[in-house]
Amino acid sequence: MPKKSAGLLVYRQTSGGLEVLLVHPGGPFFKKKDAGVWSVPKGEYDDNEEPLAAARREFTEETGLAVDGTFISLTPVKQKSGKIVIAWAIEADLDVSVIKSNLFPMEWPPRSGKIQQFEEVDRAEWFDIVTAREKMIPGQEPLLDELAAILSK
Repeated sequence: MPKKSAGLLVYRQTSGGLEVLLVHPGGPFFKKKDAGVWSVPKGEYDDNEEPLAAARREFTEETGLAVDGTFISLTPVKQKSGKIVIAWAIEADLDVSVIKSNLFPMEWPPRSGKIQQFEEVDRAEWFDIVTAREKMIPGQEPLLDELAAILSK
């Protein structure tokens, strides 16, 4: 059975148009990577947790922020890894300069026996839709298309 993640696609309307909030993965493997690695804030959950509750929990864990309001259910997408991402869109104008992510342990450098702590997310940014497509994991791009279609109605 494929792994499942739940996340939130936070958006805002600006004078320049629609923008979405994406997060960059922390840790040494992604430090110098940019295009194709950004994501909606999301995380895995198990069958005992309601997906929207998991999405809200993961958003707070990865950003230190919380959002509330009307959540718009989006069609689940399948990433290249096989992971299924279930997401909700929500409008909010958040200050990404204050994000504070949770930490995860990892052996670094490899085979050193030394365990270090790294932020799960090292930064968050607002992107217009065109730039977001370049930055995000390709399997999540359909979320942008659906959001744009919903908002254009």
